[in-house]
Amino acid sequence: MAVDVLTELVIDRPVEVVAAYAGDPSNAPEWYANIESVVWQSEPPVAVGSRMDFVAHFLGRRLTYTYEVVELVPGQRLVMRTAQGPFPMETSYEWIPAGVGTTRMTLRNRGEPSGFAGIAAPLMAASMRRANTKDLARLKELLESR
Repeated sequence: MAVDVLTELVIDRPVEVVAAYAGDPSNAPEWYANIESVVWQSEPPVAVGSRMDFVAHFLGRRLTYTYEVVELVPGQRLVMRTAQGPFPMETSYEWIPAGVGTTRMTLRNRGEPSGFAGIAAPLMAASMRRANTKDLARLKELLESR
């Protein structure tokens, strides 16, 4: 069963500010509760082909995976993929103006879990939705307080 979780939030900051911060994987541990660290395999800044090692905690497990940037439209869209582990996943961000000085940010996670992860897909999707909602709220709080 496929997992496809879409979460969005309006942030009271211009698109350039939100995209620059959220689109820099180095900032992920600051606003994602489950991400412990990000180590670049390639040289920053982010570009198509960039690779980063992520360490995260999800559903009580420590996960280590490598994301590769597969699409980048600066200030508009970023797509990263991992093919590792029991849950190959794609994460995408989109930033769209939502009025003067505000941004609608969309966070989407989708993938095809296999093995036990495939059986647990509905639970995983619900947990991801809760986590993504909290993470976007944290991002909003961080950016709006600056």
